[in-house]
Amino acid sequence: MRYCDFCVMPDSRPGIKFTTLNDGRLKCSACVNHENKQKIDYKARFKELEALCDKHRGRNGSNDYDCAIAVSGGKDSHFQVHIMKEKLGMNPVLFSVEDNFTMTQAGKSNLRNLSQEFGCHIISLKPNIKTQKALMLYTFEKYGKPTWYIDRLIYSYPFAMAAKFNTPLLVYGENVSYEYGGHDSAETPSAKDIFLNGVASDIDLSGVDIDPKDLQLFYDPASSNYINNLEPIYLSYFIKWNSYSNYIFAKSRGFSDLKSEWDRTHTVEDFDQVDTIAYTVHAWMKYPKFGHATATDYASRLVRYGLMDRAKAIELVKERDHALDPRCVEDFCNFIGISKSKFWKIIESHYNLDIFTKNEFGEYKLKYKIG
Repeated sequence: MRYCDFCVMPDSRPGIKFTTLNDGRLKCSACVNHENKQKIDYKARFKELEALCDKHRGRNGSNDYDCAIAVSGGKDSHFQVHIMKEKLGMNPVLFSVEDNFTMTQAGKSNLRNLSQEFGCHIISLKPNIKTQKALMLYTFEKYGKPTWYIDRLIYSYPFAMAAKFNTPLLVYGENVSYEYGGHDSAETPSAKDIFLNGVASDIDLSGVDIDPKDLQLFYDPASSNYINNLEPIYLSYFIKWNSYSNYIFAKSRGFSDLKSEWDRTHTVEDFDQVDTIAYTVHAWMKYPKFGHATATDYASRLVRYGLMDRAKAIELVKERDHALDPRCVEDFCNFIGISKSKFWKIIESHYNLDIFTKNEFGEYKLKYKIG
């Protein structure tokens, strides 16, 4: 493992690219992309967004929806709705997927606040719990992707609903791979290839007993004619994206963080992915597989944003990255119906022995040390 000399991201992150500078320092593609934003004419790009909205404005009549936004209720959702409805004057319908885990108080408040503050209808999908449990256990054991079923629906459900509501302009927030490093890292306004970012890419489900009729909304839009009739976009292409700025904006409009509710042991912030308790197990699963997790992800962003120095980021990564919060484990095991011992046995099966070693106490430790 090598680490970016500008943030704290390792080269073991899937799809990330590293550049060796003339002075020998290493720079990850996420840092390069962040730096390149300074050269982009965002006023011109916003005009492109305005033209795109004009193309779709009022397409279903003056009193009907003319665009759709994929939301969770989080900080970025608040910012997206503000841009599309308040700044651009569109009439959006919002589509969300609720993951069936125990919601935090912040999560309950934020989804309600999003509707109340901006005056929007939210059409939420509560997935088939029986199917979710079966697929979660299977993808957790075989691939180390416990929330893959939910993540897949988060992408495919808005596509299906946008087609049904005749709202081809479908808005997503950031291009994850471009902003933070990943497989599909080309900067593009189009979100048609959103399935290539690795979060919900195709996997083999032949080993699990699931009735196909329980997967109606569970598909890759690119394999159907839905994609040809839609114009999905990343808002982050048109606006200089900053997840911390989005948080500050969202707080001004009633968004709730976890500050007074829960100090999660494996994060360095209290405002990202705050909706439910067990969902963040999926983000932490990068740790046994790739040697970095939630703390590395956000510490790297904060360093890029100039809100934290690299020395502090290294300290926080060493302290928190490995420490999956016990409350997440409890909620996850209760939902899926497995013991904690089975949970940790599955986790152990996913440790990457190329980058981890097991010490005399039975603990897995990274062979490579940042800093």
